[in-house]
Amino acid sequence: MNKTLLVESLRTVLKQRYERALAALAGAHEAATGADTKAENKYDTRGLEASYLAAGQADQVEELRRGISALENCDFRDFDFDDEIGIGALVETEKDGELLHYLLAPAGGGLVLTADTGEAVTVLGPGAPLAMALTGKTSGTILTDPEIALLEVS
Repeated sequence: MNKTLLVESLRTVLKQRYERALAALAGAHEAATGADTKAENKYDTRGLEASYLAAGQADQVEELRRGISALENCDFRDFDFDDEIGIGALVETEKDGELLHYLLAPAGGGLVLTADTGEAVTVLGPGAPLAMALTGKTSGTILTDPEIALLEVS
């Protein structure tokens, strides 16, 4: 499984989401400041609601920008079999006889990427409970909560 391709795929997905969020922000800003949302009476809250939406969109744009920056600055180094798992690791695990793959990354948690082998790889952000359980462990470790066996780290 090519980790470099996975990281590039993750960057591409986050950049696409960032561009969509920027476009949505522009639309929300226009809705908040446009003539169509000018209050017609004291009970008309369209402008206020549009400004809340624009603020939320701005927060999302900033979060994506920080995530992209964190990915650019992350060292997705190669891990050896005995290395402790940390951010940047590609981890192969087994649970109930099923092989599962995770990429520990500083951003993009929850995304599911397709590896060059066709296998699904779930991105785990640093705050994810499973990422915290995996961090500091080594290959061959068996976690009991969740019950999962660490097979390989790369």
